[in-house]
Amino acid sequence: MTMVFSSSAFCKRETVIKIGINAPLTGDIPKVGEGTKYAAQMWLSDIEKAGGLEVGGQKYKVELVIEDNESKAESAVKANTKMISQDDVLAIVGPQSSKQAVPAGEVANKYKTVMISPWSTNPDTTMDRPFVFRGCFLDPFQGPVVANFITDEFGFTKAAVLYDVASDYPKGLAEVFKDAWENKHGAGSIVAFESFTTKDTDFSSQLTKIIQSGAQVLFTPQYYNEVPLIVKQAQELGWKGPVVGSDSWGSAETVELCGEACYGQFFSSHYAAAGAKGATKDFIDRYNEKYGYIPDDVAALTWDALRLAQQAIQDAGKLTGRIDKDRQAVRDALAKITNFAGITGNMTFTEEGDPVKCAVIVKINDKGEYEFYKSVCP
Repeated sequence: MTMVFSSSAFCKRETVIKIGINAPLTGDIPKVGEGTKYAAQMWLSDIEKAGGLEVGGQKYKVELVIEDNESKAESAVKANTKMISQDDVLAIVGPQSSKQAVPAGEVANKYKTVMISPWSTNPDTTMDRPFVFRGCFLDPFQGPVVANFITDEFGFTKAAVLYDVASDYPKGLAEVFKDAWENKHGAGSIVAFESFTTKDTDFSSQLTKIIQSGAQVLFTPQYYNEVPLIVKQAQELGWKGPVVGSDSWGSAETVELCGEACYGQFFSSHYAAAGAKGATKDFIDRYNEKYGYIPDDVAALTWDALRLAQQAIQDAGKLTGRIDKDRQAVRDALAKITNFAGITGNMTFTEEGDPVKCAVIVKINDKGEYEFYKSVCP
């Protein structure tokens, strides 16, 4: 989400804070875009009910600028460029996937506009980019979390990995997991490291090699549109072991498309809806009542990213009407936020714009619900 000031509005003595949303409303993962948009609209509704966003004792009207990045890197770059140069957003939330967030972050940093990616876990998204932040943990943390969980939970020593080699997120996380696993169990303990390319739908060749490798567990850090195909094809080919995933499994579509084939499987994530309490439960209940389904981790992280942007704008103290100066003030305020109480956990930012926060291991129970299993902290 991005917040932007309208310079034309200033001339009319009316300052409008514009927040940019860079989301995949179409393309491979539209459910991710839908959750992003719905959470943003809920946040805006709260701001409007309060009569605007109060900054330095004055209330300002807030507008969302929502751009569809089509789940493509080049479209995410164009969306950021437009929102920064034409729409005068004060800050941007999104993109979600690292494949779009990494290149889009370069644009945001170049033009000194705050960008908060709620869901991108690839280190390159924020690396050496002082204007780019994220609302989630990083893959160098997530990879060892999953490797340690599998080892402790099952006692396995041989693992296989299946990932999309053409996408930044699964490729990066697959490599981090491989390093973490082999650090624990020795070189060669990843007995199969198989890849495919985006939009592939037949994984039988790779899965046959994985089954023949003697692997005890399959780790696949893929998205909701691919996980059901992988899990079902693996089981049809005779795979009997667990399939473990990452935070990219968190969409409600994963279990809807996968069905009972995914019951009992585990994945690392940012929050678990089943059993949630306090502000997290309030968000879940409101979202469910308004949109008719339980929000996934993308929606929850987007909510947190918007509230982080909101706090940074308010902490900036005042708005001058000069977009470059106000963007810098928001960036500086965001970097100083500590112990932010998000619905996905407490956050304090590092110098690199990454939050220090815990991961959650989620189990898909026999009702198809995402159930909290355990928490793992840095």
